[in-house]
Amino acid sequence: MDLKGLVDKAKAALKGNPSLIEKGGDAVDKATGGKYSSHVGKAQDAVRKAVGAEDGQAPGQAEQTPEQPKQTPPGQPKQDPPQQPQ
Repeated sequence: MDLKGLVDKAKAALKGNPSLIEKGGDAVDKATGGKYSSHVGKAQDAVRKAVGAEDGQAPGQAEQTPEQPKQTPPGQPKQDPPQQPQ
């Protein structure tokens, strides 16, 4: 198999299972202690675009818009938002 065939096979695998892109980025973030997380995020976006998985979401992940408050993880106490001075 030549290099082009290998690249095409990788693209097809990532397009068919875009969660692998997220898992790969998570592995790099873990290995680097998150030091390069902004670069990793940009690389993940570029890979999604290159393979045609541009939605940016792995299957089963819900998108959070700014209007939706972040959910408190289970077992964590809920925190009230900071009060603004009047």
